[in-house]
Amino acid sequence: MSQILGVKFNDYGQVYYFASGPFVVREGQHVIVKTDQGMGLGKVILIRQAPQEDEEEEADGYKTIYRLANEKDMESVTENEELSKGAYQFCRKCISKHKLGMKLVDVEVFFDRSKMIFYFTAPGRIDFRELIKELVREYRTRIELRQIGVRHETQMIGAIGNCGQICCCRRFMRKFVPVTIKMAKEQNLFLNPTKISGICGRLLCCLSFEQKGYEEFHRLCPRVGKKYTTSLGSVKVLRSNFFKKTLSLLTESYEEREVSIDEWNEIVNKPPSEEAMAEAEAQKNRGYRGGRRPSRPESSEKSETPDRGDRKGKSRQDRAGTSDRAGKPDRAGKPDRNGKPDRKGKSEPSGKSGRGSRPDQSSTAQRNDSADSSGEDNSKRSRRPRRRRRRPPKK
Repeated sequence: MSQILGVKFNDYGQVYYFASGPFVVREGQHVIVKTDQGMGLGKVILIRQAPQEDEEEEADGYKTIYRLANEKDMESVTENEELSKGAYQFCRKCISKHKLGMKLVDVEVFFDRSKMIFYFTAPGRIDFRELIKELVREYRTRIELRQIGVRHETQMIGAIGNCGQICCCRRFMRKFVPVTIKMAKEQNLFLNPTKISGICGRLLCCLSFEQKGYEEFHRLCPRVGKKYTTSLGSVKVLRSNFFKKTLSLLTESYEEREVSIDEWNEIVNKPPSEEAMAEAEAQKNRGYRGGRRPSRPESSEKSETPDRGDRKGKSRQDRAGTSDRAGKPDRAGKPDRNGKPDRKGKSEPSGKSGRGSRPDQSSTAQRNDSADSSGEDNSKRSRRPRRRRRRPPKK
């Protein structure tokens, strides 16, 4: 009975399936197979029985192995490994000689030495025509230079990840899936590039491993930050915990409560219970956040503190009762420098004139009486009267 063999050509490569044909193969043996690139030697890593009856057509689609590997084939593999190491050193010297901006990662030699592949990384396109000419003159075989990304570089070389283990791409990953920053946000991770990036500098591949579980959990959870009506009253969803499968709720009494997803489905969209209503009413009576509600003053009583408008009116009355600018007379009755009266007033018969002249006591008392009588009008004014611009004296 034919078997399905899972064959790998290198440690970090993909698994290819072949039919055993007439050969009896065990797990861990090496076999020679025909590929599109020529003859190749691979290692059997798994064996499964071929499908029967209605699944025979699928089994016929697999290629049959050429033969089992012998000791001579294993010696050829060892020689090819030594050749790849020498080619790696020679290629690096040529790269530094031509001053090319590329980094050589690995060299692969086919089993029959019909082709050699040089893997490298570079930030852009590289003109390596002169490099290929030197490699062809040295090894007399087909040469291929293949540019790869930083993820494939880490997969080929291998490294230790942040978790302390060998990188997943080197151990078991065979294909890379796209990883986005949205996955890190949905998993409530700190968006620190040094924390969520791997050795290669890209986002951690393990973010995609748990993404399906987070999507299913968020599908069951309510919206964070939204208010809902439940049997506990009106609550607000603060956050969700993926590992505990719980929700943190803020009740009307400003208490944080943690419930599971099953409990949430039982209490959501239900009228509040009598206990919840009584507790909410008691909280309102106690005041906001347990504080004391301030008592409002009665409408009939008036505060003894004067109003702001009264203060302004009183201060203006005081100012009106005193002379402007340290005993100087008002501008309306102030004579100019030449002793001539202002247009709005006449000069007084006193012998003194000029800036140092003081107003009469009778006029000051008269102004005080007028200021007291018009105290209400002054309190209603929102601004001081505009001061008139003083004209220069006539020559």
